[in-house]
Amino acid sequence: MTLSKWSFPSIVHFGVGSRNKLGDVLRSAGVSRPLVVTDSGVAALPLFAEIMSDLKNGGFTASAYSDYRGNPVLSHVTAGVEAYRDAGSDSVVALGGGAPLDVAKAIALMIHHPGTLWDYEDGKPDALPVDQHIPFTVAIPTTAGTGSEVGRSSVISDDDTHVKRIIFDPRMLPPVTLADPELTAGLPAGITAATGMDALTHNVEAFLSKGFHPMADGIALEGVRLCARSLVACVKEPGNLAARGDLLAASLMGAVAFQKGLGVTHSLAHPLSTVCDTHHGLANAIMIPYAMEFNAAGVPDKFEALARAAGVGTDAASFIAWLRSLRQELGIPDKLGAVGVERGHLDRLVELGVADPCHSCNPIPVSEGDFRDLFEAAL
Repeated sequence: MTLSKWSFPSIVHFGVGSRNKLGDVLRSAGVSRPLVVTDSGVAALPLFAEIMSDLKNGGFTASAYSDYRGNPVLSHVTAGVEAYRDAGSDSVVALGGGAPLDVAKAIALMIHHPGTLWDYEDGKPDALPVDQHIPFTVAIPTTAGTGSEVGRSSVISDDDTHVKRIIFDPRMLPPVTLADPELTAGLPAGITAATGMDALTHNVEAFLSKGFHPMADGIALEGVRLCARSLVACVKEPGNLAARGDLLAASLMGAVAFQKGLGVTHSLAHPLSTVCDTHHGLANAIMIPYAMEFNAAGVPDKFEALARAAGVGTDAASFIAWLRSLRQELGIPDKLGAVGVERGHLDRLVELGVADPCHSCNPIPVSEGDFRDLFEAAL
């Protein structure tokens, strides 16, 4: 795989070995004291030690913040801002999956902006403007799922309620991404499967979301095609770097495409993470066939395009059947009970699903009763 450089939506160095460009990228930006933001899981890997050693040998004064794990919450961001200031850092290296990347982008936002992170919540009527300097940030993804490295937002949960909040502004987009498929090769099969299904869900929901955005639609369909040809291979042949590259590209593409919008799958998945701490990609993977059955009658022509992109048929029924068989082949359960969700959670899941903004872009309206039926079907 040859190294490529893209300028869409930001500068992306793509290919095996692209992570080795980190020093050159930082020097070009005129920074020398990066804070490497990751989580405790990635910090325990040889990759992390390699990057910290390379930075030191390259003449950088690098510090690290990694004292957290799991779904990101506000306190992770607050502690990261303190770590940045205590170290006298001048830039951020965001290293990891979707959670560390979201934390890193939120940290960068809050270094010079007043107030609290919630003052910048998307859709808040009196939200403060994002108008102060944001430190130079380089994103290095280690999973192929959320595409947060090319996203303009962070999803951070409240520590007490665990409700997810979206912080959005175009200036939060990291100016440079180093997308190295080799970094995803060591993931456990379950994480590869769940994050890959997250990437697929982003592309599918972006394509189905209502509104006119042919650029996003084209990107999403190609993302579906790449997922269809690579996801199983990534799980069953973890060292297959060609497949890893396809899936990483599809992840990036999903994050670009869903600027158009998402849909009911995400409004089902977000409450599962809030109430039951379900991994986001796994929640999407379990719920997407149910959500697509709900959507199928509303936009049959779009499902025909999805089925053709995936190479699995020409209609909604064949596409949904493929989603179910794909889930089974990846070892992902088809019922929520397998991941600890109980009937006693139902009322709260429905309440949060209705309140979640993602289903506002769904191709057909979703009522409270629809949410209850969808969760019931998956229990």
